[in-house]
Amino acid sequence: KMSVAIIGSGIAGIAAAIRLASSGYEVTVFEAAESAGGKIKEFRSDGYRFDAGPSLLTLPVLVDELFTLCGKDSSVYFRYQKLDTICKYFFEDGISIAAFADPQKFSKELFQKTGEPVEHLLTYLSESKALYDLTAPVFLERSLHRLNTYLSTNAWKAFFQLYKLDAFQTLHDRNRKNFQSEKVVQLFDRYATYNGSDPYLAPATLKVIPHLEYNLGAYFPEGGMYNIVRSLVNLAEEMGVSFYYNANVERILVKNKKAIAVSVNKKEIAFDTIISNMDVVNTYRKLLPGEKHPHNILSQERSSSALVFYWGINKQFPQLDLHNIFFSADYKKEFDFLTRKKEVYSDPTVYLNISAKMQASDAPSGGENWFTMINVPHIGDQNWKAMINELRTAILKKLSRLLKEDISSCIVSESILDPQTIEATTSSYQGALYGSSSNNRFAAFLRHKNFSSQIKNLYFCGGSVHPGGGIPLCLLSAKIVSELVQGAKNN
Repeated sequence: KMSVAIIGSGIAGIAAAIRLASSGYEVTVFEAAESAGGKIKEFRSDGYRFDAGPSLLTLPVLVDELFTLCGKDSSVYFRYQKLDTICKYFFEDGISIAAFADPQKFSKELFQKTGEPVEHLLTYLSESKALYDLTAPVFLERSLHRLNTYLSTNAWKAFFQLYKLDAFQTLHDRNRKNFQSEKVVQLFDRYATYNGSDPYLAPATLKVIPHLEYNLGAYFPEGGMYNIVRSLVNLAEEMGVSFYYNANVERILVKNKKAIAVSVNKKEIAFDTIISNMDVVNTYRKLLPGEKHPHNILSQERSSSALVFYWGINKQFPQLDLHNIFFSADYKKEFDFLTRKKEVYSDPTVYLNISAKMQASDAPSGGENWFTMINVPHIGDQNWKAMINELRTAILKKLSRLLKEDISSCIVSESILDPQTIEATTSSYQGALYGSSSNNRFAAFLRHKNFSSQIKNLYFCGGSVHPGGGIPLCLLSAKIVSELVQGAKNN
C-alpha cells in the first residue's frame, strides 16, 4: 500500500483521509491537539454544552458523500434537520426580520417589514443559483492549477460567461442595485463575512453564498456541530485510518525536492505522500523552513478573526432562534474599523447562536447556551486584554438594549475565545479564521494551490488553501487533494 501522512485533523484532513483510505491507501493522521476537529470543537461548562467553532451547516450532502464512498449508510452515523428559519435579524430601530428558508415566505417577510418588492429577493436568489451552477464545477470542485481543469466542457462554458462572475464591483454595490431597502442590503452584505471578508471591498461574486442557504438549505446536525467530526472520525477509523493525538509534527523532511518523511515528537517516519491540513503559512514557516516559500501568496491580507463569549444563560428568550444577528447601526463604519484600522467599532454586529433551541439538552432546564460572537481583525499590534473587556461591555449593552433585559444578570457561566487563543490552539496564522481574505476580485486565484510545485509528493488541504474556508469548501479541498494524489499515483 502507498502510505500517506496527513498533518492536522481539521475537517479537510479527516475527509482526505477517508477518501484515500477508501481507495486503498494506508493513511496516518497526526494531530497536535488532544482531539480531532481543528476549529470545530465542543466543550461543556456548568451543565451547558457549546459548539466552540463553526455553527452553521450547509451542503451536508458533502458529508453524506463520504459515507456513500465507503459503502456506508450515512444516516446510521450522521443525521441532521433542515431549518425552517435560517436566521433572525434585529435592527437598532426595533424591527426584526425572520429569514425563512422558504424563499417565497422570506420574500413576503421582507416586503411586510421593509417594503422590499417580493420579486427582488426571488430574482437575487435565482442569480445566486445560476452563478453557483456556473462556477462550482470549475472553481470549487477542481484544482485551478492543473491544465485539464481548463479543458473541460464546464470550464469553456464558464469562460464564455465570465461577466456573470460579477468580479468588477463589490458585493455591497451589487446588493444596492438589487435591493431598495438598506436593511435588506445590509442583510445580504453580511454574507461577505462568511469567509472573513469586507462587503465594501470583496467582489460581488460572493453573492453566490446565499444560494447555499435559501435554495439548498441550512441544517442543524443531531448532537451539534462537533458530531460532524465525531461521525467522520468513526468512519475513518473503520476504514483503517490511524489517528495520533498530541502528536506534534515538527518538520516535513525533503530530499532531492521530494517530501519523504515527517518528524513527529522528534521521531522521523517515512511516507510516500504528505498532506498538510495545517495553515499553509505555518506549514512553510514551521515545517519547511529551509525550502523556497511562495512569498507573494503567503503575504496576502489575512481574513478577519473572531471574539466569542460562551455564556450560560439562566433564562429563556422565546424571541430568539438558533441563529440570530444584531446589526450595527453603521455597517460601513464597522468595516472601516475592522479592515482598515484593524480595530473593532464600538457598535459591532453581534452573532448569537443558541443550539439549545434545537437540542434542549445543551442547557439546563429553563436556560440557554449562548455562543456570542463578533468579527474582529486578525492579530496585529492590538491590546487584546483591554479590547476584550471593552467589547464585552459593548456587546452586553447592545443585547440588553435590543432584548429589553439586563443580560449581564442572566450569565451564570462564561468562557472566552479570542484571536490569540485561535492562533495558539489551531496554528491559524495571525488568528485568521479563513486564511487569506477575499477583499480582492482575484482572490480565488491567489489562494495557495492544493499541491507544491517545488516539492514532489507534498499536498495541501483546508481553509487556508484553494478553494477556501468554511466546512463545505474544506470538504471540497479534501476531494481535490485526494484526486490529485491518486492522479499522481496513476501517472
